[in-house]
Amino acid sequence: MFSGIIEGTGSVKSISKMRSKKDQRRSDLKLTVCLGPLSKNLKVGNSVSIDGVCLTITAIHNNKADFDLVQETTNRTCLGSLKVGDKVNIERSLRLGDRLEGHLVLGHVDTTGTIEDIDKSDSQIKMWIGVKDREVLRLIVTKGSIAVNGTSLTVVDIATHSFSVVLIPHTALLTSLGRKSVGDVVNIESDIISRYVSKILPKN
Repeated sequence: MFSGIIEGTGSVKSISKMRSKKDQRRSDLKLTVCLGPLSKNLKVGNSVSIDGVCLTITAIHNNKADFDLVQETTNRTCLGSLKVGDKVNIERSLRLGDRLEGHLVLGHVDTTGTIEDIDKSDSQIKMWIGVKDREVLRLIVTKGSIAVNGTSLTVVDIATHSFSVVLIPHTALLTSLGRKSVGDVVNIESDIISRYVSKILPKN
């Protein structure tokens, strides 16, 4: 469980195909990320949100951690398209008793979205993100919470196939979102409350 309050960014050190015991190529990947000071007190088996995806540490050496990505993860998120040197958002899992500053984020990404427009000013960055999955769009509401690459944000506008969010300068500086460009793909996780309400209510 996470809060969507990004603690910092890390850099991708390697991303490679894993091989089976028969030396056959598989779609699963091994991702190595330099966590920097955020690696302190982490150990194998701990959960870490990498660009909004809840991953388990499979190995840790100095300030770098390895994560295994199964096919479901690479199909549903944008982690499979990462390249060496890319910056990723990092949040360590919540501890019982921690303040919940953002909103409840599971790290279970619904789908990906594509940045369609970025409007920058001195005080904010407004970003429009297109989402093709209509089922996910149903879960997004104006003034509701959403996680974009693991960052807890408030939905500002909703259009037919997209929604907008606003980044304050602090968020743009601390997270990887401030470095994004039009056309970039990001991970989208809807609010957990919307998921369960949608499941209960009949569809029109």
